[in-house]
Amino acid sequence: MRPAGFDHGRFAGNLLGPLLNFVVPRGLGVVVTAGAGFRIARDPDTVRVPDVAFVRAERIPPGSVKGVFQGAPDIAVEILSPDDRPSDVTAKAQDWLRAGCSLAWFVNPDTSTVSVYRRGSEIAVLKEADALTGGEVLPGFSVPVAEVFA
Repeated sequence: MRPAGFDHGRFAGNLLGPLLNFVVPRGLGVVVTAGAGFRIARDPDTVRVPDVAFVRAERIPPGSVKGVFQGAPDIAVEILSPDDRPSDVTAKAQDWLRAGCSLAWFVNPDTSTVSVYRRGSEIAVLKEADALTGGEVLPGFSVPVAEVFA
């Protein structure tokens, strides 16, 4: 696969920083970047690699996690690429939610929007004037959508 691109990494970093700054001092869990795989299904095995993810502290097994994490993160962040088709994005979001992910944030650089998927809820499309929040997963977390695209 070819690299996703500089802006792709920049937008992921713009979410990574605020998440780390919120999660780490409070001991809420672990925030990881692309490269951390999550096995979300078996037979056949399905491993997804979000651009950024958060896993609550109580779900982290003692010691280190060798290889992929067994299960979905609590929050999965995906930065869309220009060639991502809407049907594929929806299918990926549904895969995350079906696997137990509570929130899936899909960042669309072309429209400067973030689509928020939650189990049992309608998709919320946030624009630059809105704030992206952690909902029930990370109460109190908030970042302006405009900062994601800064």
